[in-house]
Amino acid sequence: MNEQALIEKIVKEILSSMDPESDHVTEKKNVVTGKHLTKADYPLATKKPELVKTLTNKNMSDITLEAVLSGKIQPQDIKISNETLEMQAQIAESAGRSSFARNLRRAAELSLIPDERILEIYNALRPYRSTKRQLLEIADELELVYNAKINSDFVREAAEVYEQRNRLLPD
Repeated sequence: MNEQALIEKIVKEILSSMDPESDHVTEKKNVVTGKHLTKADYPLATKKPELVKTLTNKNMSDITLEAVLSGKIQPQDIKISNETLEMQAQIAESAGRSSFARNLRRAAELSLIPDERILEIYNALRPYRSTKRQLLEIADELELVYNAKINSDFVREAAEVYEQRNRLLPD
């Protein structure tokens, strides 16, 4: 595959991943429309493309092969926004997929945390990599610094489970 074809394939995959092939609906109203989104709004990228934004507030129409090749689109420009993930969660919830909606909300929280920090937290969550105190400090950071309550609860739960299963480093 030549370089041009490879770039086109990558752009198509990115665009299709932005096409709400997930679901969501929650108690939160859509910030743009002021109402809940439902499964009738799925796929979001087709039915309400004006609502789908990247983390840098780009529209899907801004992401073109030409823009990528010219350097106008950078890696940060193709990351999904927390708002789009929340809309996906609303659609998932309305379709009865509450577990999927929760995962989308967890992803929405994580989208606002620097990638380097996410990798550090991921490594800290591996068995025998952290003390309970260190995991609880990460949970506090997630909640207080990043307002990532779902993820902070997840880390607290992991700390408890690791303690029960003897998977923590000693203090």
